[in-house]
Amino acid sequence: MTISRRKMLTLAGGAGLAALLPLPGWAMQAAEGLKPMTAGAKPIGREERLVRIARAQALMKAAGMSALLVESGSSLDYFTGIRWGRSERLTAAVIPAEGEILVVTPGFEEPSIRERLIVPGEVRVWQEDESPFAVIAGWLKQRGPRAMRVGIEETVRFFAVDGLRKAMPEAAIVDGSAVARGCRMIKSPAEIALMQIASDVQLAAYRHIATRVEAGMSQGDLRALMLATSRALGGDDGWALILIGESSAYPHGSDKPQRVGEGMVVLFDCGVAVHGYQSDISRTMVFGRPSAEQARVFGHVVRGQTAAMQAARIGAEAGSVDDAVRRLYESLGYGPGYKLPGTSHRTGHGIGMDGHEPVNLVRGERTRLASGMCFSNEPGIYLPGAFGVRLEDCFYITADGPRYFSEPVASLEAPFG
Repeated sequence: MTISRRKMLTLAGGAGLAALLPLPGWAMQAAEGLKPMTAGAKPIGREERLVRIARAQALMKAAGMSALLVESGSSLDYFTGIRWGRSERLTAAVIPAEGEILVVTPGFEEPSIRERLIVPGEVRVWQEDESPFAVIAGWLKQRGPRAMRVGIEETVRFFAVDGLRKAMPEAAIVDGSAVARGCRMIKSPAEIALMQIASDVQLAAYRHIATRVEAGMSQGDLRALMLATSRALGGDDGWALILIGESSAYPHGSDKPQRVGEGMVVLFDCGVAVHGYQSDISRTMVFGRPSAEQARVFGHVVRGQTAAMQAARIGAEAGSVDDAVRRLYESLGYGPGYKLPGTSHRTGHGIGMDGHEPVNLVRGERTRLASGMCFSNEPGIYLPGAFGVRLEDCFYITADGPRYFSEPVASLEAPFG
């Protein structure tokens, strides 16, 4: 259940700030001696990105689109190799149905953009007193007929859509999400290999901190320990959500400060990136001796993960995986549906370059599972006012069935495997 860094700042009394600030010396010392695990990780290269663009162009032609607009973010990186943050100044790519791409960026950013661009394409700039949308419109009009249909990648902000619509009133501005999804939902072997390394790094971080959890530690202490460890192991952009005691009953925590104490649940939801590809793994432990109720709920979540994997087969609707979990949990007295006590969130989400990607394992989702799709499996159970248990492991679909990136744990006695 990945959350953004901005969101983390509001959780657990702002303790998420530890993910953004320099880590304390004691946490760095706890990670001394660890060696990076990412030396053999190979970034996605030019040839694979060209295959992606060709796939997008084929999907555009099938849908009758002339081009696809992709703004800064993971989709821009996916197609072009340009890793670039969003601001009020538009940097975007236009992928035409035929030919090389266009990248539009502020004039003063041109050298940096050209340095990052991996695939063949034209770079055109706009100055501070000019409109990027006029640049895009001019380029498109040079290439094609007046009756154009321009698709918009689903995360593009409204001001960009509105600006392009005003610059090209003669064009049809349409939903292009099926093109981007049609490419990004199916991971290549190279993408899966990077996600596997990211998962291996996170699992190693869990094993390292397993014996370092102490009474009195706060969420911030455990977060710093996790981030220092995953960084030392070679993970990029590490994040960690730590929920202690009652806060574990709420999937994204509460504002009440909590410290580790005897018999308390400690829920970890953490991940890293390797060359832009994410891991997302949750583990739940009890500090000291678990109660019978804690052990019972833990065992139910283990069964929930198993039910999800048994349902995740090629051709099955994504929503059917969530349905299988809810049938099991309702038979155990939870719910019904998304009601508490039980599982208040979907069973899983897509994952890849973003921690959350389409599609979700959620009731009513009709998309059929296909080889190469990647998901989280996290059917947590939450008892408001008491505690929660979330176990999360990501998997990918193969012709022979789903395969885990990280092996689940089966016992509260060995919560990190």
